[in-house]
Amino acid sequence: MGDEEKRNRAITARRQHLKSVMLQIAATELEKEEGRRESEKQNYLSEHCPPLHLPSSMSEVQELCKQLHAKIDAAEEEKYDMEVRVQKSTKELEDMNQKLFDLRGKFKRPPLRRVRMSADAMLKALLGSKHKVCMDLRANLKQVKKEDTEKERDLRDVGDWRKNIEEKSGMEGRKKMFETES
Repeated sequence: MGDEEKRNRAITARRQHLKSVMLQIAATELEKEEGRRESEKQNYLSEHCPPLHLPSSMSEVQELCKQLHAKIDAAEEEKYDMEVRVQKSTKELEDMNQKLFDLRGKFKRPPLRRVRMSADAMLKALLGSKHKVCMDLRANLKQVKKEDTEKERDLRDVGDWRKNIEEKSGMEGRKKMFETES
């Protein structure tokens, strides 16, 4: 027992150590990712947003305002177009998911209740009380008499089929067949 306990402790200590090393690596990766994002942000801002130079005269300020409003309008239009695309794609995704669930049969079917109703009551419910229809199915059945025909008797009287085949094999069997038919 002593060796096994020491071994288990060593295994758990190794797991703890590996877990802490993995967490340290993940933390450094997150820091690198954050720094990369910040540098990308600064690069983007330097490319697309030049530093603001405030003009001194009123007409230059008005011209700057017009330019800024034009840029804002263009950005708003682009934003609206992207939102419409996103809404369209989410709608398509929802439709596809619904089709997928329908194909898989994952949607819940409501439990159907068994309804015991006679044929007359069903017709009355369907057609209404104005139409009087009697649906006595037993009265509409045809009477069939079972006639015992010669062919059925022959089939029953055949017995073992192997004997029958042996009797009909060869020339004698064929001669018997012709004699019985005529």
